[in-house]
Amino acid sequence: MIQITFKNLERSELAQEAVQDRLHEALERFPDLSQAKLLVTLAMENSPRQTGPDLFRVKLRVSGGKYHGVILEKEASSLYAALAEVNEHLLERLNRFGDKFRVKARTRERKLLISQ
Repeated sequence: MIQITFKNLERSELAQEAVQDRLHEALERFPDLSQAKLLVTLAMENSPRQTGPDLFRVKLRVSGGKYHGVILEKEASSLYAALAEVNEHLLERLNRFGDKFRVKARTRERKLLISQ
């Protein structure tokens, strides 16, 4: 389940569809992720004191399931560029997280075999 919140940004169907499309690839590659809750926050920072371009931030938190606790946050000058960065790094982070899970399970099994 993907929950999208907007912070300092108007709610947009186009942005919601972009998030759904980008994260669909990760959901296909990691089936355990479909049982988790994905919280995506889309934010824009615009300083009233300093002139300059807007800064868009995308933050993704995974709660529940096998990948509980994975948090990614990326910034870019465009919302879609920040979303692309999150998607790219999410696949890498989930692969690493899965590797840690497998290594821990293998270590537990070896300890059980040694103790018997």
